[in-house]
Amino acid sequence: MWAIRHPIPRRRYWLLALAGFVVPLGLWWGLAASGGVDPVFLPGPRQVLARVGLWASEDGLLGDVGISVGRVVAGWALSALVALPLGLFIGTWRAAQALLEPLTDFVRYMPAVAFVPLVMLWVGIDEGAKVAIIFIGTFFQMVLMVAEDTRRVPMAQIEAAQTMGATRREIVEKVIVPSSKPALLDTLRITMGWAWTYLVVAELVAANSGLGFAILKAQRFLQTDKIFAGILLIGLIGLVIDQLFRLAHRLAFPYLHARH
Repeated sequence: MWAIRHPIPRRRYWLLALAGFVVPLGLWWGLAASGGVDPVFLPGPRQVLARVGLWASEDGLLGDVGISVGRVVAGWALSALVALPLGLFIGTWRAAQALLEPLTDFVRYMPAVAFVPLVMLWVGIDEGAKVAIIFIGTFFQMVLMVAEDTRRVPMAQIEAAQTMGATRREIVEKVIVPSSKPALLDTLRITMGWAWTYLVVAELVAANSGLGFAILKAQRFLQTDKIFAGILLIGLIGLVIDQLFRLAHRLAFPYLHARH
């Protein structure tokens, strides 16, 4: 079972995946039930679950989820719309790489939270500002990852197409893009996860709804159970989206998963 990169039966895989959740949950429950930690600092799973129920029945949980999902998807989609062609351009032509990659690499190290005052000044405090923060948090990393995915296309394939008389446009459309698609879908999946990590930062900007806003509001009133509930809900939504991306990858590229 522990051989390096050796496949394991699907049933064993899912049992191990389940254990990865059950063991931390059990430790959390045991620590909370022991009474050794004040519930204000560490509420138990039952308390958090009860808070989720109360949130759903009385405090607009579904609305908060919908609003946050909309903000994350909008920021991520806008980022992908610009980053995919730009990353393809950088990864295909060395001159574009020399011109744009160092600057992109420079900006990506700047924390997205540092842009909040500028975004509020330039965009305002409406929904556009929240989407802009998520865009900033994902765009620059996405550009570089797309460029790297493009550069991984074997040069032998490009040279073979050139030998057959393909134009530069044909090489991009019929060799580079098709060969990059599996890696590009993985990049979109990974950056979607990053987009969720910027949700709370985005909802710092004059929000009055959303999961991130609810977490920040709960902090002010020391509602630790609601903080836990919000964090776990974000994780759960992210996990579901991640699995949907993985399913799409298996359906789109079944030949890559034939042995797994």
